[in-house]
Amino acid sequence: MNIKTNQIADILKEEIKNYKSQYTSDELGSVVEIGDGIARVVGLPNVMANEMVEFENGIIGIAFNLEEDSVGVIILGDYTDITQGGRVKRLNRILQVPVGESIIGRVVDPLGNPIDALGDIETTEFREIEHQAPGIADRQPVEEPLQTGIKAIDSMTPIGRGQRQLIIGDRGTGKTAIAIDAILNQKDEDVICVYVAIGQKASTVATVVDILRKHGALEYTIVVAASASDPAAMLYIAPYSGCAIAEYFMYSKKKHTLIVYDDLTKQANAYRQLSLLLRRPPGREAFPGDVFFLHSRLLERAVKLNEKNGSGSLTALPIIETQEGEVSAYIPTNVISITDGQIYLISSLFMSGVRPAIDVGISVSRVGGKAQTKAMKQVAGSLRLNLASYRSLEAFSQLGIGLDKATINQLDRGAKMVELLKQIQYTPMPMEEQAIILFAGTKGFLDNIEIDRIKEFEARLLEYFKRKREDILISIREAKAILDIEKLTESIQEFKDKF
Repeated sequence: MNIKTNQIADILKEEIKNYKSQYTSDELGSVVEIGDGIARVVGLPNVMANEMVEFENGIIGIAFNLEEDSVGVIILGDYTDITQGGRVKRLNRILQVPVGESIIGRVVDPLGNPIDALGDIETTEFREIEHQAPGIADRQPVEEPLQTGIKAIDSMTPIGRGQRQLIIGDRGTGKTAIAIDAILNQKDEDVICVYVAIGQKASTVATVVDILRKHGALEYTIVVAASASDPAAMLYIAPYSGCAIAEYFMYSKKKHTLIVYDDLTKQANAYRQLSLLLRRPPGREAFPGDVFFLHSRLLERAVKLNEKNGSGSLTALPIIETQEGEVSAYIPTNVISITDGQIYLISSLFMSGVRPAIDVGISVSRVGGKAQTKAMKQVAGSLRLNLASYRSLEAFSQLGIGLDKATINQLDRGAKMVELLKQIQYTPMPMEEQAIILFAGTKGFLDNIEIDRIKEFEARLLEYFKRKREDILISIREAKAILDIEKLTESIQEFKDKF
């Protein structure tokens, strides 16, 4: 561009006339106290609850306690590099995590940073970790089954899409195994799964990831891990981060999702630690007064959406660890009251070889038969009552009192049904195979078979149906019901005669 000397003044005047000043303002505060993952900050009068703040060294914190003259910040990272007097900047946004298709198959921390050494996650979409639960008008009743592949659960405590089913029991009773089996069983169901590990050893999380990878489940699963060595703040936000990731697929992609919180006891303990450090008033068992809201606002986000909202669903399987079977403790009773039923695992059954070690007396699904296929209703109608009465008769029979023939027969059938319901870990079973096995058990086909041959009978019966009666399996799978009971009875009898 050639500019003549006499034009310079005119061009400068024009540029000055059109100049618009642009400036940005950052609200800066300073750290007055630091320690144990908590910082007390002054100079941020307009900061919002749960807003992200950034320290001088790039570490993120959350404005947790809004007080009259200061802000209590929980630090999401190593607080040892933060010094008193250091600058703190508002980020003007609530804590959010990256979401999107690229996060499937990855292991991330509660901030969405990859921790699986597979490179960065490329996504431009983010979702706030705290989100309002859908209202009644946006929901529809839970009626669509979510099969876990575990005979004892699908027959007696069925889970529906959109349900919140608690898995509760002492340490080492197989709670995580049930949740992992449920994830493995979603392989061909077009369900996105999120496994949230809270406060577990890093080696335990690595084992779970390895199992998921080995069974091909990482293709539709995301693992959110806050290990035992992470700060308490990370354990506190982990379930909300996992829920936000699952909600993205439910709302944006109209998909069915399953989320496992393993376990919420450790999250409650982390929240108690943060609250006590921030000098919030302690209540029962030293938990703060809002510990119920901690879990209710999380679990209420589980939903089966109506057609207007895309018909997606978010099914939650929270896990709670009890001490010596104490289900009346504070956190267990809180979560039991929020959820739609519980699967209760007991140590005595687990130690005696009954696995999954489900206590049918106290385990319940408040959705019940609505979340069951017709085939399951046909074969498992009286199973729960029969097993419960078997347990009480078993205790009575140990007194050594003479028993009548009917009672002896009932004890014998009950023992065989318990044997039939045992299942090897990480081997979920399709619904049609469960239906055939349970039909054989409830209709008395096992009555004259020795108890130590029950598992052999089960394996060979299924093999027989796959080889010679595949039409029956296909019929049950497609109709989700036993259409020809007579034909099924004849087929089982034909196999039994040769067994």
